[in-house]
Amino acid sequence: MNSYKVVWREWSGRLFKQLKSPHPWLLVVLLGLISVALYSEQLGIFGGTSLFWFLGLSRHALERILFLVPILYAGIAIRPGAGLVASLAGLAIMLPHAIVWSSNTADAVLETLLIAIIGVLLCFYLKMQMRIRQLMRVGMGELEEEYQEFQVHLRLLEKNQARLSALNEISSVVTQSLDLKEVLSTALEKVAAVMNVEVVLIYLVDHETAELELLAHKGVSQELVAVVDRMKVGEGFNGAVAALGQAMVVEDTSSDPRLSREEVRREGLYAQLIVPMRFKGTVIGTLCVAVHHSRHFYPDEIELLTTIGNAIGVALENARLYEEQRRTAAELEVSERSHRVLFECANDAIWVQDLKGNIMRANQAAARLFGSDVETLKAINVRSVLKEDGLEVARRVRKCLLNGDAMSQPYEQRLVRGDGTEVVFMLTTNLVTSDGQPVGFEHIARDVTEEKRMQENMRFYIQQAVRAQEEERRRIARELHDDTAQVLGSLSRQLDNFIRKRGGLSPDDIFFLKDLQVQLHRGFHDVHRFSQDLRPSVLDDLGLMPALRTLVRETRERTDVRTELVTHGSERRFAPEIELLIFRIVQEALSNVRAHAQASEAQVVIDFTQDKTRVTVSDNGRGFELPCRVDDLPRSGKLGLAGMQERIRLLGGTMGLRSAPGQGTTLTVNIPY
Repeated sequence: MNSYKVVWREWSGRLFKQLKSPHPWLLVVLLGLISVALYSEQLGIFGGTSLFWFLGLSRHALERILFLVPILYAGIAIRPGAGLVASLAGLAIMLPHAIVWSSNTADAVLETLLIAIIGVLLCFYLKMQMRIRQLMRVGMGELEEEYQEFQVHLRLLEKNQARLSALNEISSVVTQSLDLKEVLSTALEKVAAVMNVEVVLIYLVDHETAELELLAHKGVSQELVAVVDRMKVGEGFNGAVAALGQAMVVEDTSSDPRLSREEVRREGLYAQLIVPMRFKGTVIGTLCVAVHHSRHFYPDEIELLTTIGNAIGVALENARLYEEQRRTAAELEVSERSHRVLFECANDAIWVQDLKGNIMRANQAAARLFGSDVETLKAINVRSVLKEDGLEVARRVRKCLLNGDAMSQPYEQRLVRGDGTEVVFMLTTNLVTSDGQPVGFEHIARDVTEEKRMQENMRFYIQQAVRAQEEERRRIARELHDDTAQVLGSLSRQLDNFIRKRGGLSPDDIFFLKDLQVQLHRGFHDVHRFSQDLRPSVLDDLGLMPALRTLVRETRERTDVRTELVTHGSERRFAPEIELLIFRIVQEALSNVRAHAQASEAQVVIDFTQDKTRVTVSDNGRGFELPCRVDDLPRSGKLGLAGMQERIRLLGGTMGLRSAPGQGTTLTVNIPY
């Protein structure tokens, strides 16, 4: 039911619209006029004759033909359906006249039917023409839309082709050169031309300082350049793009709250487009384009500038790598030249040998060390100039270096020249590798033959001096014991006899003589002590350990320092000169404790092991600031420690010293006996 209402509403609406048009009313008028002309005889109009009597027509054929005019008018002016209605109306008007009033009914009916049929055919023809025109309009509309779409695609293709061409041109230009200045200059010009902008800025991220550095610019004043040359990542427009890695469009710079530099507003920049420059997914800088007027940047322009920025980023990174490689190559060239000069002119002998011991390179100093010339030296294998003990040292060094083990360098080595002379040198050896594989050894040597000879002579001289010193001590001790002590003892006895035999002495004289006798006894004991300090007889008679026990006991008795002796291991005897040196070392150490340490406790520890003896003397005194090197002890005024060091060297041992202000002192001596 609702569908009928809708159809009736649409039909009535269409009918009302047609009735508002003048064409239906004009059609009614035409039909009326022609009907009046057809029925003029019956109506008594025009004298009861035909309207076209002057043409000699009496059958009203022309009036029937005139009905084709409203039919055509209705079909053309209104629509073909209206023409069909007009045909039916004309048939309804003409048919009564043809049947009732026509003199020749058959002809009249035939004419009427023919007129109706012709009208219907004309309406169908008009409808077909309208359909054809409608189809043509639809086809032309579709064709026009397709043409417009084709034009849009064509313009887009031309635009993309132009941008692709510009992008290819920029990429080819910036990648053809590895010179940073040329790349930046070309990039500025091409970007300004392609994007049709007035200002171009290229920033590079300094990852160490987290700042943006202005590498190149176009279209801005030097005042602005000085202000925006450095900015933090995250600051301003470019800083935000560098931090986020996303493109940014600024429609109006002056009113944007993200503006961080007032000088940018004074520069008059209006619209800006900033894109990140990437290399291998990392933001390495930003590319900024700007204009001094209002402008809208479209998505394809943002995409194009992003692609250009990435191309420039790759070019900048390639240029940077090229600069680094060129700088590295220059530094390597300078280093190689300097190394060659140092290698050739070095006073130390330097040579390189392969893993089999064949010498491949050598300098003049190495030739002098081997007693040969450089060319002859290159034909020598080091095995031919080393003795068996030297070969054993070389094997140990080779094993350590190939295994990556730690070793003490420099080390001593000896070789035999062609003339039979032996050379002693200190050697530092490094492993030479190629592609991670060992290929040889580099040696740096210094001839210490004369130094060794001088050291041996100095050691012999010191040994003789110490021996002479000890002999002099022994002589003085003997003289003190045999002469001075005997004289003092004899005087004391004579004084005692004098006091006993003289009965007439006054009390004051007796007191004076008794005091004098006490002083003689004190002097006698002091002479005895001096004699023991100079050369303790217990050391010569009983050996080292009884002498050390006596020394520790006397130190404890003479001073307030609680001193003890501790031994570990099996006690053993040494050669007399070795025992004497060890005793003097401990004696000097305890003397330092007594004189300088201000200690309350001291300890002497003797450790006897199979291959060495360790002597440790420690105290809880005030300590002192150690020099950087033990050899600097004499310069710092530690002459007692310096004397101990010389005695330890005579023993072929080593000395360790640990001390600090307020933390006491510990002396450790390792003796290879």
